[in-house]
Amino acid sequence: MALADTRFSNRRRKLAAELAGQRIDAVLITHLTHVRYLSGFSGSNGGLFLRKDLSAIMATDGRYTTQIAEEVPDLEAILGRAVGPELLKRVEGPLRVAFEADYVSVSQLEALKKAAPEDVVLVPISGVIEKIRLVKDPVELERLEQIAALANEALEGLVAAGEIAVGRTERQIAADLEYRMRQLGSERVSFDTIVASGPNSAKPHHGADDRALESGDLVTIDFGAHLRGFNSDCTRTFAVGEPNEFSREIYDVVLRAQLAGVKAAVPGAKLVDVDAACRDIIEEAGYGEYFVHSTGHGIGLDVHEGPSAAKTGTGELAEGMTLTIEPGIYVPGKGGVRIEDTLIITGGAPKIITAFPKELQIL
Repeated sequence: MALADTRFSNRRRKLAAELAGQRIDAVLITHLTHVRYLSGFSGSNGGLFLRKDLSAIMATDGRYTTQIAEEVPDLEAILGRAVGPELLKRVEGPLRVAFEADYVSVSQLEALKKAAPEDVVLVPISGVIEKIRLVKDPVELERLEQIAALANEALEGLVAAGEIAVGRTERQIAADLEYRMRQLGSERVSFDTIVASGPNSAKPHHGADDRALESGDLVTIDFGAHLRGFNSDCTRTFAVGEPNEFSREIYDVVLRAQLAGVKAAVPGAKLVDVDAACRDIIEEAGYGEYFVHSTGHGIGLDVHEGPSAAKTGTGELAEGMTLTIEPGIYVPGKGGVRIEDTLIITGGAPKIITAFPKELQIL
Protein backbone atom coordinates (compact mmCIF):
# COMPACT_ATOMS: atom_id res chain seq x y z
CA MET A 1 0.00 0.00 0.00
CA ALA A 2 1.32 3.49 -0.86
CA LEU A 3 2.42 5.91 1.84
CA ALA A 4 -0.59 8.18 1.31
CA ASP A 5 -2.97 5.24 1.60
CA THR A 6 -1.29 4.22 4.87
CA ARG A 7 -1.83 7.70 6.29
CA PHE A 8 -5.52 7.60 5.47
CA SER A 9 -6.02 4.08 6.78
CA ASN A 10 -4.23 5.05 10.00
CA ARG A 11 -6.63 7.96 10.42
CA ARG A 12 -9.60 5.66 9.92
CA ARG A 13 -8.14 3.34 12.55
CA LYS A 14 -7.91 6.26 15.01
CA LEU A 15 -11.53 7.19 14.33
CA ALA A 16 -12.72 3.61 14.91
CA ALA A 17 -10.80 3.54 18.20
CA GLU A 18 -12.38 6.83 19.32
CA LEU A 19 -15.87 5.41 18.70
CA ALA A 20 -15.21 2.01 20.22
CA GLY A 21 -16.34 3.05 23.68
CA GLN A 22 -19.63 4.49 22.44
CA ARG A 23 -21.13 1.21 21.20
CA ILE A 24 -20.88 2.46 17.61
CA ASP A 25 -20.77 -0.20 14.90
CA ALA A 26 -20.05 2.14 11.98
CA VAL A 27 -19.85 5.80 11.07
CA LEU A 28 -21.19 7.67 8.05
CA ILE A 29 -18.98 10.58 6.95
CA THR A 30 -20.49 13.12 4.56
CA HIS A 31 -18.68 16.35 5.55
CA LEU A 32 -16.32 16.82 2.59
CA THR A 33 -13.36 18.01 4.66
CA HIS A 34 -13.60 14.84 6.75
CA VAL A 35 -14.11 12.64 3.69
CA ARG A 36 -10.86 14.05 2.31
CA TYR A 37 -9.06 13.69 5.64
CA LEU A 38 -10.02 10.03 6.00
CA SER A 39 -9.71 8.89 2.38
CA GLY A 40 -7.84 11.43 0.23
CA PHE A 41 -10.82 12.05 -2.04
CA SER A 42 -11.00 15.71 -3.10
CA GLY A 43 -14.18 15.82 -5.18
CA SER A 44 -17.13 18.07 -4.39
CA ASN A 45 -19.51 15.19 -3.65
CA GLY A 46 -18.44 12.20 -1.61
CA GLY A 47 -19.22 10.03 1.37
CA LEU A 48 -17.51 7.33 3.43
CA PHE A 49 -19.02 4.48 5.42
CA LEU A 50 -16.56 3.03 7.93
CA ARG A 51 -17.21 -0.03 10.09
CA LYS A 52 -15.51 -0.71 13.41
CA ASP A 53 -13.62 -3.60 11.79
CA LEU A 54 -12.09 -0.93 9.47
CA SER A 55 -13.83 -2.17 6.33
CA ALA A 56 -15.06 0.84 4.36
CA ILE A 57 -16.88 1.89 1.21
CA MET A 58 -16.97 5.21 -0.62
CA ALA A 59 -19.70 6.93 -2.61
CA THR A 60 -19.66 9.73 -5.18
CA ASP A 61 -21.45 10.57 -8.41
CA GLY A 62 -20.60 9.94 -12.04
CA ARG A 63 -18.51 13.08 -12.43
CA TYR A 64 -15.79 11.59 -10.24
CA THR A 65 -15.57 7.96 -11.36
CA THR A 66 -11.99 8.32 -12.59
CA GLN A 67 -10.92 10.71 -9.84
CA ILE A 68 -12.07 8.55 -6.93
CA ALA A 69 -10.37 5.51 -8.45
CA GLU A 70 -7.10 7.44 -8.65
CA GLU A 71 -7.31 9.11 -5.24
CA VAL A 72 -8.75 6.22 -3.22
CA PRO A 73 -7.49 3.03 -4.87
CA ASP A 74 -7.79 0.99 -1.67
CA LEU A 75 -11.56 1.39 -1.19
CA GLU A 76 -14.59 0.30 -3.21
CA ALA A 77 -16.71 3.16 -4.52
CA ILE A 78 -20.38 3.19 -5.47
CA LEU A 79 -22.14 5.83 -7.56
CA GLY A 80 -25.10 7.97 -6.54
CA ARG A 81 -25.84 11.67 -6.21
CA ALA A 82 -27.15 11.51 -2.60
CA VAL A 83 -24.09 9.80 -1.14
CA GLY A 84 -25.34 9.41 2.44
CA PRO A 85 -28.61 7.64 1.57
CA GLU A 86 -26.87 5.58 -1.12
CA LEU A 87 -24.41 4.22 1.42
CA LEU A 88 -27.09 3.50 4.03
CA LYS A 89 -29.21 1.60 1.50
CA ARG A 90 -26.45 -1.00 1.31
CA VAL A 91 -26.21 -1.51 5.07
CA GLU A 92 -27.47 -4.66 6.75
CA GLY A 93 -28.42 -4.35 10.43
CA PRO A 94 -28.73 -4.48 13.24
CA LEU A 95 -26.23 -1.61 13.51
CA ARG A 96 -25.68 1.61 15.43
CA VAL A 97 -24.40 4.05 12.83
CA ALA A 98 -22.93 7.40 13.83
CA PHE A 99 -23.46 10.50 11.71
CA GLU A 100 -21.85 13.96 11.91
CA ALA A 101 -24.45 16.00 13.73
CA ASP A 102 -22.64 19.31 13.19
CA TYR A 103 -22.79 18.98 9.40
CA VAL A 104 -26.11 17.27 8.69
CA SER A 105 -29.19 19.46 8.20
CA VAL A 106 -32.66 18.49 9.37
CA SER A 107 -33.74 17.61 5.84
CA GLN A 108 -30.57 15.58 5.25
CA LEU A 109 -31.16 13.67 8.47
CA GLU A 110 -34.69 12.84 7.35
CA ALA A 111 -33.29 11.49 4.07
CA LEU A 112 -30.80 9.34 5.99
CA LYS A 113 -33.54 7.94 8.22
CA LYS A 114 -35.67 7.15 5.19
CA ALA A 115 -32.82 5.32 3.47
CA ALA A 116 -31.64 3.33 6.49
CA PRO A 117 -33.06 -0.15 7.15
CA GLU A 118 -35.39 -0.45 10.14
CA ASP A 119 -32.77 -2.15 12.30
CA VAL A 120 -30.18 0.60 11.78
CA VAL A 121 -30.10 3.23 14.54
CA LEU A 122 -28.57 6.59 13.63
CA VAL A 123 -26.50 8.08 16.46
CA PRO A 124 -25.28 11.73 16.42
CA ILE A 125 -21.62 12.41 17.16
CA SER A 126 -19.82 15.74 17.44
CA GLY A 127 -16.18 16.79 17.52
CA VAL A 128 -14.69 13.31 17.21
CA ILE A 129 -12.88 13.77 13.89
CA GLU A 130 -11.96 17.35 14.76
CA LYS A 131 -10.16 16.00 17.83
CA ILE A 132 -8.11 13.62 15.68
CA ARG A 133 -7.25 16.44 13.27
CA LEU A 134 -5.77 18.68 15.99
CA VAL A 135 -2.29 17.16 15.74
CA LYS A 136 -0.92 17.20 12.20
CA ASP A 137 1.25 14.49 10.67
CA PRO A 138 4.57 15.35 8.94
CA VAL A 139 3.02 15.45 5.47
CA GLU A 140 0.35 17.89 6.60
CA LEU A 141 2.92 20.15 8.24
CA GLU A 142 5.11 20.10 5.14
CA ARG A 143 2.22 21.11 2.91
CA LEU A 144 1.21 23.88 5.29
CA GLU A 145 4.75 25.25 5.17
CA GLN A 146 4.77 25.08 1.37
CA ILE A 147 1.53 27.01 0.92
CA ALA A 148 2.55 29.58 3.55
CA ALA A 149 5.82 30.15 1.69
CA LEU A 150 3.92 30.59 -1.59
CA ALA A 151 1.64 33.21 -0.06
CA ASN A 152 4.60 34.99 1.53
CA GLU A 153 6.36 35.19 -1.84
CA ALA A 154 3.25 36.74 -3.35
CA LEU A 155 3.11 39.45 -0.67
CA GLU A 156 6.81 40.15 -1.07
CA GLY A 157 6.26 40.63 -4.80
CA LEU A 158 3.28 42.91 -4.21
CA VAL A 159 5.27 45.18 -1.90
CA ALA A 160 8.41 45.17 -4.07
CA ALA A 161 6.37 46.17 -7.14
CA GLY A 162 4.95 49.20 -5.31
CA GLU A 163 1.39 47.97 -5.71
CA ILE A 164 0.34 49.15 -2.22
CA ALA A 165 0.33 52.86 -2.97
CA VAL A 166 -1.62 56.10 -2.64
CA GLY A 167 -4.37 56.29 -5.25
CA ARG A 168 -4.76 52.55 -5.73
CA THR A 169 -7.99 50.98 -4.52
CA GLU A 170 -8.36 48.19 -1.99
CA ARG A 171 -9.96 46.04 -4.65
CA GLN A 172 -7.05 46.55 -7.06
CA ILE A 173 -4.53 45.56 -4.40
CA ALA A 174 -6.52 42.45 -3.44
CA ALA A 175 -6.76 41.43 -7.10
CA ASP A 176 -3.02 41.91 -7.62
CA LEU A 177 -2.18 39.80 -4.56
CA GLU A 178 -4.58 37.03 -5.57
CA TYR A 179 -3.16 37.05 -9.10
CA ARG A 180 0.35 36.68 -7.74
CA MET A 181 -0.67 33.72 -5.59
CA ARG A 182 -2.31 32.08 -8.59
CA GLN A 183 0.78 32.66 -10.71
CA LEU A 184 2.89 30.94 -8.06
CA GLY A 185 0.68 27.86 -8.08
CA SER A 186 -2.19 28.45 -5.67
CA GLU A 187 -5.41 26.67 -6.66
CA ARG A 188 -7.51 29.44 -5.12
CA VAL A 189 -7.59 31.78 -2.14
CA SER A 190 -8.27 30.35 1.31
CA PHE A 191 -10.82 33.10 1.99
CA ASP A 192 -11.84 36.46 0.56
CA THR A 193 -8.79 38.71 0.71
CA ILE A 194 -9.04 41.62 3.15
CA VAL A 195 -7.49 44.95 2.20
CA ALA A 196 -8.72 47.47 4.77
CA SER A 197 -7.36 51.01 4.50
CA GLY A 198 -7.74 54.17 6.56
CA PRO A 199 -11.02 54.11 8.50
CA ASN A 200 -11.81 50.70 7.00
CA SER A 201 -8.86 49.24 8.92
CA ALA A 202 -11.02 49.60 12.05
CA LYS A 203 -13.31 46.87 10.65
CA PRO A 204 -11.79 43.45 11.46
CA HIS A 205 -13.41 41.72 8.44
CA HIS A 206 -13.89 44.63 6.09
CA GLY A 207 -13.17 42.90 2.78
CA ALA A 208 -11.92 45.07 -0.08
CA ASP A 209 -13.87 47.86 -1.81
CA ASP A 210 -13.29 50.81 -4.11
CA ARG A 211 -11.79 53.14 -1.53
CA ALA A 212 -8.51 54.62 -2.82
CA LEU A 213 -5.59 54.69 -0.43
CA GLU A 214 -4.61 58.07 0.99
CA SER A 215 -1.32 59.28 2.44
CA GLY A 216 -1.10 58.45 6.14
CA ASP A 217 -3.41 55.43 5.91
CA LEU A 218 -2.91 52.21 7.78
CA VAL A 219 -3.58 49.30 5.42
CA THR A 220 -4.33 45.86 6.84
CA ILE A 221 -3.96 42.92 4.44
CA ASP A 222 -5.29 39.53 5.59
CA PHE A 223 -4.83 36.84 2.95
CA GLY A 224 -4.33 33.15 2.31
CA ALA A 225 -3.62 30.69 -0.48
CA HIS A 226 -4.96 27.15 -0.97
CA LEU A 227 -3.12 24.21 -2.46
CA ARG A 228 -3.73 20.43 -2.35
CA GLY A 229 -6.39 20.86 0.31
CA PHE A 230 -4.31 23.01 2.66
CA ASN A 231 -4.57 26.70 3.54
CA SER A 232 -2.41 29.59 4.63
CA ASP A 233 -3.36 32.60 6.74
CA CYS A 234 -1.32 35.73 7.37
CA THR A 235 -2.02 39.37 8.21
CA ARG A 236 0.27 42.37 7.96
CA THR A 237 -0.51 46.06 8.45
CA PHE A 238 1.38 48.70 6.48
CA ALA A 239 1.50 52.50 6.50
CA VAL A 240 1.13 54.35 3.23
CA GLY A 241 2.91 57.63 3.75
CA GLU A 242 3.98 58.87 7.17
CA PRO A 243 1.67 57.47 9.90
CA ASN A 244 0.42 59.71 12.70
CA GLU A 245 1.21 59.23 16.38
CA PHE A 246 -1.97 57.23 17.03
CA SER A 247 -1.17 54.80 14.24
CA ARG A 248 2.35 54.26 15.50
CA GLU A 249 1.10 53.75 19.04
CA ILE A 250 -1.47 51.07 18.25
CA TYR A 251 0.95 49.33 15.90
CA ASP A 252 3.52 49.12 18.69
CA VAL A 253 0.95 47.76 21.15
CA VAL A 254 -0.30 45.09 18.72
CA LEU A 255 3.23 44.04 17.80
CA ARG A 256 4.20 43.63 21.46
CA ALA A 257 1.02 41.63 22.07
CA GLN A 258 1.63 39.45 19.03
CA LEU A 259 5.21 38.68 20.04
CA ALA A 260 4.02 37.78 23.55
CA GLY A 261 1.41 35.42 22.11
CA VAL A 262 4.01 33.69 19.94
CA LYS A 263 6.30 33.27 22.94
CA ALA A 264 3.46 31.75 24.98
CA ALA A 265 2.54 29.16 22.32
CA VAL A 266 4.49 26.14 23.60
CA PRO A 267 3.46 22.54 24.34
CA GLY A 268 1.40 22.31 27.51
CA ALA A 269 0.29 25.95 27.42
CA LYS A 270 -3.38 26.46 28.12
CA LEU A 271 -5.14 28.06 25.18
CA VAL A 272 -6.82 30.56 27.44
CA ASP A 273 -3.37 31.63 28.69
CA VAL A 274 -2.09 32.14 25.15
CA ASP A 275 -5.04 34.44 24.55
CA ALA A 276 -4.32 36.27 27.81
CA ALA A 277 -0.67 36.81 26.83
CA CYS A 278 -1.88 39.00 23.97
CA ARG A 279 -4.99 40.44 25.58
CA ASP A 280 -3.29 41.59 28.80
CA ILE A 281 -0.83 43.80 26.90
CA ILE A 282 -3.60 45.43 24.87
CA GLU A 283 -5.72 45.97 27.97
CA GLU A 284 -2.81 47.47 29.91
CA ALA A 285 -2.31 49.95 27.05
CA GLY A 286 -5.93 51.06 27.40
CA TYR A 287 -7.26 49.43 24.23
CA GLY A 288 -8.90 46.32 25.66
CA GLU A 289 -12.37 47.19 24.40
CA TYR A 290 -10.99 47.46 20.86
CA PHE A 291 -9.63 43.90 20.73
CA VAL A 292 -12.88 42.32 19.65
CA HIS A 293 -12.00 38.78 18.56
CA SER A 294 -10.06 35.78 19.79
CA THR A 295 -6.28 35.52 19.55
CA GLY A 296 -6.01 32.59 17.18
CA HIS A 297 -7.13 29.34 15.61
CA GLY A 298 -5.71 26.20 14.06
CA ILE A 299 -5.29 25.85 10.32
CA GLY A 300 -5.11 22.86 7.99
CA LEU A 301 -7.73 21.48 5.62
CA ASP A 302 -9.94 24.28 6.97
CA VAL A 303 -8.65 27.81 7.27
CA HIS A 304 -10.35 28.02 10.68
CA GLU A 305 -10.21 24.87 12.78
CA GLY A 306 -9.20 23.78 16.26
CA PRO A 307 -7.51 24.59 18.55
CA SER A 308 -8.89 27.98 19.58
CA ALA A 309 -6.94 30.52 21.63
CA ALA A 310 -9.69 32.64 23.15
CA LYS A 311 -11.03 33.92 26.46
CA THR A 312 -13.29 30.87 26.43
CA GLY A 313 -10.64 28.55 24.99
CA THR A 314 -10.30 25.08 26.45
CA GLY A 315 -7.49 22.56 26.38
CA GLU A 316 -3.76 22.81 25.91
CA LEU A 317 -1.33 23.04 23.02
CA ALA A 318 0.59 19.95 21.94
CA GLU A 319 3.46 19.36 19.57
CA GLY A 320 2.23 19.06 15.98
CA MET A 321 -0.71 21.44 16.39
CA THR A 322 -1.01 24.65 14.39
CA LEU A 323 -2.13 28.01 15.75
CA THR A 324 -2.43 31.55 14.45
CA ILE A 325 -1.55 34.46 16.71
CA GLU A 326 -3.47 37.51 15.49
CA PRO A 327 -4.22 40.21 18.07
CA GLY A 328 -5.69 43.48 16.82
CA ILE A 329 -6.86 46.92 17.84
CA TYR A 330 -9.79 48.49 15.95
CA VAL A 331 -10.84 52.03 16.88
CA PRO A 332 -13.91 53.15 14.91
CA GLY A 333 -13.35 56.32 12.93
CA LYS A 334 -9.60 56.27 13.48
CA GLY A 335 -8.15 53.02 12.21
CA GLY A 336 -6.87 49.64 13.21
CA VAL A 337 -3.98 47.20 13.20
CA ARG A 338 -3.80 43.39 13.07
CA ILE A 339 -0.64 41.28 12.86
CA GLU A 340 -1.01 37.55 12.29
CA ASP A 341 1.40 34.66 12.05
CA THR A 342 0.72 30.96 11.59
CA LEU A 343 2.69 28.75 13.97
CA ILE A 344 3.57 25.08 14.14
CA ILE A 345 3.84 23.96 17.75
CA THR A 346 7.14 22.16 18.25
CA GLY A 347 8.91 20.63 21.22
CA GLY A 348 10.26 24.07 22.12
CA ALA A 349 9.63 27.53 20.68
CA PRO A 350 6.97 27.51 17.94
CA LYS A 351 7.95 27.55 14.28
CA ILE A 352 6.63 30.60 12.44
CA ILE A 353 5.75 29.67 8.85
CA THR A 354 4.54 33.13 7.79
CA ALA A 355 7.92 34.73 7.21
CA PHE A 356 7.07 38.28 6.13
CA PRO A 357 8.67 40.89 8.47
CA LYS A 358 6.49 42.34 11.23
CA GLU A 359 8.11 45.74 11.88
CA LEU A 360 6.03 48.64 10.56
CA GLN A 361 6.79 49.24 6.90
CA ILE A 362 6.11 52.70 5.51
CA LEU A 363 5.40 52.41 1.79
